This record gives sequence, C-alpha cells and structure tokens, in this order.
Amino acid sequence: MAQTLTTPAGPPSGTAAERPGHRWWVLAVIAVAQLMVVLDATIVNIALPSAQHALDFSDSGRQWIVTSYALAFGSLLLLGGRVADLFGRKPVFLTGLVGFALASAIGGAAPNFGVLVTARALQGVFGALLAPAALSLLSTTFTDTKERAKAFSVYGAVAGAGGAIGLLLGGLLTEHLSWRWTLYVNLFFAAIALVGGLALLARTPRDRSIRLDVPGTVLVSLGLFCVVYGFANVESHDWAHPGTWGFLIAGTILLAAFVRWQLRAPQPLLPLRVLLDRTRGASFIAVLISGVGMFGIFLFLTYYLQSILQYTPVETGLAFLPMIAALTVAATLSTTGLLPRFGPRPVVPLGMAVAAGGLVWLTELGLDSSYAAHVLPPLIVMGLGIGLMIAASMNLAISGVLPEDAGVASATVNTMQQIGGSIGTAVLSSLAAGASDDYLATHDPRDPVNQAMAALESFSTAYWWSAGFFVAGAVICLFVYRRGVPTPAAGDAPAVHM
Repeated sequence: MAQTLTTPAGPPSGTAAERPGHRWWVLAVIAVAQLMVVLDATIVNIALPSAQHALDFSDSGRQWIVTSYALAFGSLLLLGGRVADLFGRKPVFLTGLVGFALASAIGGAAPNFGVLVTARALQGVFGALLAPAALSLLSTTFTDTKERAKAFSVYGAVAGAGGAIGLLLGGLLTEHLSWRWTLYVNLFFAAIALVGGLALLARTPRDRSIRLDVPGTVLVSLGLFCVVYGFANVESHDWAHPGTWGFLIAGTILLAAFVRWQLRAPQPLLPLRVLLDRTRGASFIAVLISGVGMFGIFLFLTYYLQSILQYTPVETGLAFLPMIAALTVAATLSTTGLLPRFGPRPVVPLGMAVAAGGLVWLTELGLDSSYAAHVLPPLIVMGLGIGLMIAASMNLAISGVLPEDAGVASATVNTMQQIGGSIGTAVLSSLAAGASDDYLATHDPRDPVNQAMAALESFSTAYWWSAGFFVAGAVICLFVYRRGVPTPAAGDAPAVHM
C-alpha cells in the first residue's frame, strides 16, 4: 500500500530556496551549527580527565559534566521546537547560536566545577533552541525532491558522524592545547554559522494567532527531565535505587499526562497528528533506537582502543574516520538512490540489520587483535548500516508536516535521538559493569590479564546488547513502515517522493 506524505508549504517569496546559489550555502550553515551541537556530546568526554585534574572535582562529579548538558538539552527540545514555530526559525536559530557560544566561553573559562556544570547546562538550553530550528530550516529551504534528498544525506551524515568527529577533535585539542579548547572551539563554529545565517537565512513570518501551550510545556519538560535524570542515575546508583526508579516512574506519569492533555489542548505543544502518521512514527522509532545502539559503538570501542590497544586520544579519533567515510557514502546512497526506488520499508531496517552485524563482529575482538585486521572491517560495516538508516529516517520524520508544525516535528527527532542516547548510556553501562564484575568474581582480580579480560567481557556484552537494539528496531520498522514509495493523496500538497 502506498504511503501518503505531503511536504510543508514552500518558503515565501525571496527566500533562499528560490535562489539556487544560496540554498547550498544555507545547507553549509545548518550543517556547521548541527555539527557543533552533535560533537559537543562527545568532544568534552576525552577532555574530562584533564578538566578533573585542573578543577579538582571528584569522580562522582565527573558524570555531571555530561549529564547537565543532556538534561537541559533533552528536556527542553520540544519547547525549543515550538518556540521556533512561534517566533520564526531564523531568529530562534541565531539566538541559539549566540547563546551556545556564550555558554561555551563561560565553560572554557570556568574557574571551578560549579561554573563548568552551569555552563554545560546553558549549552543544553541553547542547543534545545538551535537543533530543532536548524532541522526545520532545512525542511523548508529544500522543497525539490532530489535536492531535498541530497541535503538530508549531508545532514544525516553530520548527525551520525558528529560523535566520532568530536572524539578526534577533542583528542587533538586536549593533547596539543588544553581541555578548555574543547569548549572554546565552539566559538569558531558559532561565528561561521552566525555570519552565514545573518546573510543567507530568510525571515519567516510570525503567526501571532498561535499561543504557547504552557501546561503541555511544563508536563513534557518535567517528564523528559525525570526520564533522562532517572537513566543518568543508573551510572552512579543502580536500578533498585529510588533515585532511579522513582524518577523513571514520575517521568512516565508526567509524559502520560502530557499525551492526555495534548488530546484536548486548544493549541497543543505537540499535535498528535505529528506522531500518528505511520511513516513519521516509524522514523521516530528508528532515530530513538539508533541513539541507543550507537552508544555501544562510540563509548565502548573508544575504551577498547585506549585501554587495550593503548591508543592516544588523537589515534582513537583517527581510528573512527573510516566509519565516518562509510557513513557519508551510505547516507548519500540511501536518500538519493534507494529511497526513491524502494521506499523506506526495506532501506531503514536493512541499515539497522547491517549495523547490528558490525556490532556482532566486534564481539570477536581480543587482547591481541589489530586495528587493520579486526577493528577496521566491522567499523566500516557499522558506518554503512548507520548511514543507510539515519539520513533516511531523519528525512522521513519531518516529511509531510504542516508548516506550523515543522519546528516541533524537528524537535521531536532530536528528542528521540537524545533520549535514546541517555537510555543507551544507562543500560549499556550497567550491563557492561555487571559483566565485568561477574568475570572477576570467578577470576583473580589482582591479575592484570584478568582485569583486561574482564574489560573485554564488558565491551562484548555492550556490543551484543547494542546489536540487539538494532535488530529490534529493524523488526519494528519492517512492520510499521508501509510498503512502496510515498505518493501524493488527492488534494494534498506536493508529496516528497522518497
């Protein structure tokens, strides 16, 4: 049965979309801004030991450098998306850029732990404005079918590869300059995007008839905060701790109340029509599960390269470059070649299955494995799989929304990815730690070889579970996506023939 998808109405007269030479510069501006937000989730990780030594904070405080960003970013994304719809995507995009840069400068100059955590939270706040505005600008700038596919292949490649680029850049900056430059570098990204945004982005008219859904905003922001905070607590506590299950239950109740309120709100924050379309629903699921599964690649493979193969931070980042290349090629092939011919039902599940195969391959890594023979092949396979699914699912997740819903639909995509990453952080870290403890319980924990084998056991467990998440996502998407290529319905706006 053919899918029914409609594109948002085209941009107003005089926008970048009508100036052929400017559209691709707009894409460059959006890609730079998106790269800044995505890589910030990993670029600081490599610098954490240096920052901890410089500011003298405890191991238990270390996780809050990462968690404070995730909490603010994940819980405020939907609000940021609706703000972009209400006040215009260009001003919200530019505000997010400037605010993110200022927060980065504060963090880079932080004299103590408290200021650094506050700056990271502010980065999350302004990132929640910036990310959905960027994606909705991309959706409304590229309305031609073929050009839109190319644009989303670039955007998907940036979204998928940003974490690995962050590892490389974080290693280079930490080794050769200072951990503070992992934050200061955002000033350069923001400056480039700000100049380009001021010059190229067209101002969209503000719809003064739309009002912010305050009860919905409060419910969903608190609900997402509780969910992210609950999963973050697993790392420092466990699943039985009230700080874990209590917040998860509270978050579930608040999100259920949010859904109920959206059914009767006069101007809902997240109109359920955005979620209930089968194509978009399947795409949101794909983005969520990819966020969970990708954590197993970046975090645990980074640990393996540094602790087992004794790679430096820079060498670790370089080791991920072939994956980035494979991801970029597959993302382009997915959106420009496979989707127009076969539709999403075979493409997205195939990408997930290929990524799962690469993760299973990684479980064979041992103490004497080499990069070229044992790490590189599965890394390329995973890059191909993620590239196939992530660009396609992000494209389809915001296809067919009404113009006034473009921002909130874009925010939902980012929310799914962020929540997925938070779930992956908690679940996989807990499972990996349990596997390591079980191994050492039956072996002499004082033996360095046994310690290394315990680490391998924990990495392997994480890879297996990550592969399981991708397989589950492939099965779900195979059944939820409709067959065939999307076609326009009678009376609808021009369809995106993906």
